[in-house]
Amino acid sequence: MTAHGTATRQESEDHDGASLFAILDELATLVTEAKSMPMSASALVNRAEALDLIAAARSVVPGEIRAADDVLTGAENVLADAREQAARIIREAEEQAERLVSEQSVIELARQRSEQIIAEAEERAAQLGRDANDYCDRQLAQFEIDLSAITKQVRAGRDRLASLDGGTPAAD
Repeated sequence: MTAHGTATRQESEDHDGASLFAILDELATLVTEAKSMPMSASALVNRAEALDLIAAARSVVPGEIRAADDVLTGAENVLADAREQAARIIREAEEQAERLVSEQSVIELARQRSEQIIAEAEERAAQLGRDANDYCDRQLAQFEIDLSAITKQVRAGRDRLASLDGGTPAAD
């Protein structure tokens, strides 16, 4: 392997654990601070450095997606716990209602109380479900915003690189 290949691998290892935004910031800095060509909007960019940053960004994206999946799984777990709790509350309410009904002297009171407990449990379960759905939606919306920003930055970087090579922007 050449000295250049060793340096590229070393630089790639330096980016391990970096956030995608930090890598994109480095890429933007590389392009921004590149030596300008006289009488042109073009600049000389170190291809190896730019490609290393792009490779590092590609290696970070799966981690970002895993983090988003973890958030989604966490939200799903919250929803599952809320449903379990609601089922337990309803089951306990029904059990309590059955005990009360079995006593002849309090049949009417037990019926009214069980309806109240069930209604409260169902409302609580519904609220927990709405809260879990709201949480999931907020997390997914933020992830969508982050991915959109990342996509725009990557597109701008690719377009810039393409323009530096004198080519046209790469189509997806």
